[in-house]
Amino acid sequence: MTPPFCRPSRPPGRLKPFPKLACPAAVLAAVVVLSGCAAGPDYVRPAMQVPVAYAEPGPWKTAAPSHVDPNGRWWTAYGDPVLDGLIDQANQANQDIALAAAQYRQARAAADAARAAFWPTAGLSASADRARAFSSGTNKLGNAHAIGLDVSWEPDLWGAVRRSVEAGNATAQAGAAQLAAARLSIQATLAQDYLQLRVTDQEKALYARTIDAYERALKLTRSQYAAGVALRSDVALAEATLNTTRAQAIDLDQQRRQLQHAIAILTGRAPADFTLPADPAWRPALPQAPVGLPSELLERRPDIATAERQAAAANANIGVARAAYFPSVVLSATGGFTGGGFGPWFNTPGRIWSLGAALAETLFDGGLRAARDAQAVAAYDAAVAQYKQTVLGGFQEVEDNLATLSVLADESQAQDQAVSASRLSEQLALSQYRAGTVTYLNVVTAQNLTLSNERGAVQLLGRQLVASVALIKATGGGWDASQLGTGASATPVVSATAAPAGQTKPD
Repeated sequence: MTPPFCRPSRPPGRLKPFPKLACPAAVLAAVVVLSGCAAGPDYVRPAMQVPVAYAEPGPWKTAAPSHVDPNGRWWTAYGDPVLDGLIDQANQANQDIALAAAQYRQARAAADAARAAFWPTAGLSASADRARAFSSGTNKLGNAHAIGLDVSWEPDLWGAVRRSVEAGNATAQAGAAQLAAARLSIQATLAQDYLQLRVTDQEKALYARTIDAYERALKLTRSQYAAGVALRSDVALAEATLNTTRAQAIDLDQQRRQLQHAIAILTGRAPADFTLPADPAWRPALPQAPVGLPSELLERRPDIATAERQAAAANANIGVARAAYFPSVVLSATGGFTGGGFGPWFNTPGRIWSLGAALAETLFDGGLRAARDAQAVAAYDAAVAQYKQTVLGGFQEVEDNLATLSVLADESQAQDQAVSASRLSEQLALSQYRAGTVTYLNVVTAQNLTLSNERGAVQLLGRQLVASVALIKATGGGWDASQLGTGASATPVVSATAAPAGQTKPD
């Protein structure tokens, strides 16, 4: 039924004329009112039960450790300029980061493409014809020229475009979070490889000192044998111990080279073009990660932000699917000039124009729209489940690394005591061997125990450093969801620094 304010006036007793657009203002008002609607549910972040505190207590180191940079350059807490430089290189040259950055730009372009549907489309056409026609027994040869401007617009009455833009923005924000997650993963992997390489250098230095001590012990056994106070078996045992230790030291070279190759790839270089010399003055620092509350993890982990934004995009796609149930309206306008030549264009008969509106509604589609609606709902349910699982996985990673650091701290104290005791045992065994009160087997047993405990202490340090990096990564590495911005055109932080001013957290 035509609204009362748009009914054409007619004298009483006459037939109702063909409806005309007598009230364009009313039509425009109706379009504006309808455009305030949007099909589908409004997005609400999925509810997630979050514990008030972590199960594992802290802190995990009694000494005063350095703290992680809250602005994102968390690796500086390790106090190693070489590591700082390597991660800066990886941020610029790593191909996985470049891939994530390209995918983010692609998502932003897709969001911009969806936003373009808000605006009308305009096209310009021009034609020129020369034709012969036979009319009334006469052949006529003539020219025809035309130029026109076509404009069409489909108002977003049911919110399909708005939901598409909403999905595009959320997808772009998910791409920004994926870029941050890829960068954090590369940074953490590089830091762990680098720290393991430095720990390997520490092991190599330990073996160098041990080999030097074993060579002196071998000279002692040879002197004792030459003096007739030691057996030939003592010399053989000392030689076997020395050569076994040399072989173990050589095996560390293979481990170090593999770590060096991995670091080269992470920094975007071929292994042949990269070398990392040993640093005898290297002294590791074990930083304390700002774990915070479990609720803060939802904003500080980029993978959780990615899953949450993907759920928002899936929710918006439900609205896109449900808008297909409603009719579409297309408004069009055409204007231009036509005639047998260019001169008549500016005369009234040569001017052409038209205005129109088209309404279309699908009456039967074999259940296609219902299937797409169900598909969108199922995709949203899957995205919500993925979000909740990602949150739970984040809690597990934090708890695991908190437990690891706590246990390793206690183990480190016990290992230090074992190293001190084994060193004393080795010194006493050598003194007793020189005095001739014990065999060289006692010396070798004490030496093996000392080397095993000292190497265990070095490896334990490496495990603590790797676990500390894993904990920093598990807590987001200083990243925050506010870096995602509020729209598809918002650019995330490319370097690991604080978010630009003016950006807010997503819904």
